[in-house]
Formats: sequence, C-alpha cells, structure tokens
Amino acid sequence: MEVSSKWKFEGKEEAKKASACTIRSYLNTLNESINKNDTTRSVIPLSHGDPSGFPSFRTSKVSENALLDALQSAQYNGYPRNADIFHATRSIAEYLSRDYPYKLSPNDVLVTAGAKQAIDVLITALAVPGANILLPRPGYPAYEALATFNRLEMRHYDLLPEQDWEVDIDGLEALADDRTVAMVVINPGNPCGNVYKREHLKKIAEAASKLGMLVISDEAYGHLVFGSNPFVPMGVYGEIAPILTIGSISKRWLVPGWRCGWIVMCDPNDILQKHGVAESIKNYHNIGVVPPTLTLGAITRILVETPEDFYSNTINLLRKAAAICYAGLREIPCFTPYKSQGSMFLMAKLNMSFLEGIDNDMEFCTRLAREESVVVVPGEALGLKNWVRVTFAVEISALEDGLSRIKAFCFRNSKQQ
Repeated sequence: MEVSSKWKFEGKEEAKKASACTIRSYLNTLNESINKNDTTRSVIPLSHGDPSGFPSFRTSKVSENALLDALQSAQYNGYPRNADIFHATRSIAEYLSRDYPYKLSPNDVLVTAGAKQAIDVLITALAVPGANILLPRPGYPAYEALATFNRLEMRHYDLLPEQDWEVDIDGLEALADDRTVAMVVINPGNPCGNVYKREHLKKIAEAASKLGMLVISDEAYGHLVFGSNPFVPMGVYGEIAPILTIGSISKRWLVPGWRCGWIVMCDPNDILQKHGVAESIKNYHNIGVVPPTLTLGAITRILVETPEDFYSNTINLLRKAAAICYAGLREIPCFTPYKSQGSMFLMAKLNMSFLEGIDNDMEFCTRLAREESVVVVPGEALGLKNWVRVTFAVEISALEDGLSRIKAFCFRNSKQQ
C-alpha cells in the first residue's frame, strides 16, 4: 500500500492559543501540582464559581422536583420541540421583564446550553474580518479564548480597583475606532465581585452609543449581590444603545451542570435587526447545540416557583463568606484584598516583596497548590499579573481552613519570618 509522503492536514494554531488562556487550562496545571501523597487533607477549591458540591449551596427543592417531574413525564426524552423552546423563551422573557422598563418578548430570547455557549454565539457572530472588541481587564478569559479562536482583535480597557472596579470610560473611548463592534461588561463582576451603580451603567451605555457599538452584558451572576449597590440589568438602557444580555440558571439557582442559559436582545429601537446583527446571531445559534430538553421542561417552574427564602438564604451565605474571606486575607501581609459586593469572588493584590523565592502570581498559586492543597486562580489568567482571584462560595468551614492554610503558606515563605 502506498503511503502519502505529504499529508494535507495540520492542527489549528488558534485552538492551542485559545485553550491556553482559559481558566480550565490554568486549573489543570494547578491541580496537577497538588501533592498526591498528602492524603490527610482535602483539596480546597477556592478557584471557580461552582459551590453546588457543598451542602449549604444545594439548589431548591422546587428546582429538583421540576426536573424530576419533567423526567418522569417521559415528554422530554427527545430533541427539544418548537413548543418546548417557545415555553422556555416566554418564561425567560417574562421573568427578566420584571426588572425592565419595557416588556421583552419570546422573540427577544435565545436559549443556550449555559452562559458559555451564549458567549460563543455572540463572539463568533460578531467576528467579521477587521473587527475588534473591547474587553475588561481584569476579566473572564472565555472571551479572550473565543476571540482568539475566531481571530477577532481584542483591545482591553481597564477596571479601576480604587473606584470599586468601575470602567475607565476615558480609556475605553480612546481604544475604540470605526471597526469596534462591541464592548463586554460583566456585572456582577467576575473576577472582581463588583456591582455597578445605575448611574455608571448609564454612562457605559452612553459611551457605547457615542462610539456606535453594542454592549454585551454578562449577567451570569445576576441578583447575587450583598453589598450596598442593588443589581441593575444593563438592558434597562437598551433605548440608549443595543444591549445583548447573557444569563443562565447556573449561579443563582446553583445548577451549573443543568446547562441552561440565554441571550436576550435588549433593543427596543431594533438597531440590531436593521444592521443584520440579530440575524447573524440567530443563524449561528441555529448551528449549535441546544440546552438539555429536560432542563427546558423544568425551566418555567424553576423561574416562577422558586421561593424567595431560597434566594435570600443564598445571599446571606455569600455575604457571610465574603466578609470572612476579606477579613482573613487582610490578616496576611502580602495581600491587599478588595471587598466583594456580589458574585462569588474577590480579587486580592499580591505584594511580592513580602515573599521569599516566589517571583509572580502563577508561581505563588502553583506552590500553594503543591504545599497546602489550596487552589486559587492567578491574576495572570485574568489579565492582571501579581493578583489572585479567590472564590468564597464554599462551605464556611472549608473557607476558614483554606484561609488558615494560605496564611501558613505565606508566613512560611515570608522574608520577614
């Protein structure tokens, strides 16, 4: 048999680059660093926003029963029917409209397999040749990964830590040009735990309108707020600039494994429709996967019947955990933590001058994982070197144990010990 001397295929370089900048890639490296011989202590994951494995963060009985009833009905074992998708989009539109000054319709909503697929759909649909997009720094690296894969130019605007991580609007405007198609806003913030005031959101919308770009508002942590600022959806300013809102049931209802999210076109003036963007988004959405049919069968009850005390209990847990995390990190000289007002994270600045033999945040996180079996995310992964992101959405006892181990690690590696 003759064998070809020159194969015609090769790997895609963009896939390698995109994968390298994901949270998952960093966590894989950190988890591989954990000492497998340390069998006396459990690994404490202060690294990602999925507290569903901890007893205190179990989803509501309403959600569980809704999914169980959908399963036992035997009506949701196949591919989603048009009626299933319509009922889901109608329920999502009605649920979100409570917070909007105008009423959303089911036609404004696309259901996705979680917020991650929603990001994929929007970034891919907007990645026309020569276009660029403005991303926050620090930010959620899924945007960088998908922009890299789609060869969409990225420009990073700064969030200002001393101003509650507000957008540097002057810096944002200086980055934009006539090929800037969109900016991404994450509120409540991942990784910063910030919650934007209504007035600041309006300024962002006005800047977008001035620059002729749309806003992607990532609200995966919507309503998970416990500071002085209430959660305000960016879509309330859809009259000023077109807003594409991303959301999901993963965080507020504590079920990321159920894979159900949405894209909402908050655009009362139909600008997205007039410029063909709405059609592009819907066309690419049609190519991809859909949420599990079981989840679609349960979504209406999840949104409508979840009791208020479930939400308030979750908020109270997060408020308590955030305070413990902030106070614990403040006791460690090499950290300058910034208070969280929402989501499940806070950012802490590392003062490397306090540490002996540790030169950067990635080395800090790698050695912390190896020596103490505690995993936190290096700021390098989020666009801000020599910072770390800490997740406090874990059992309080695990959080306190994790903070104790971090403190021991830092003092053991301190130049002033």
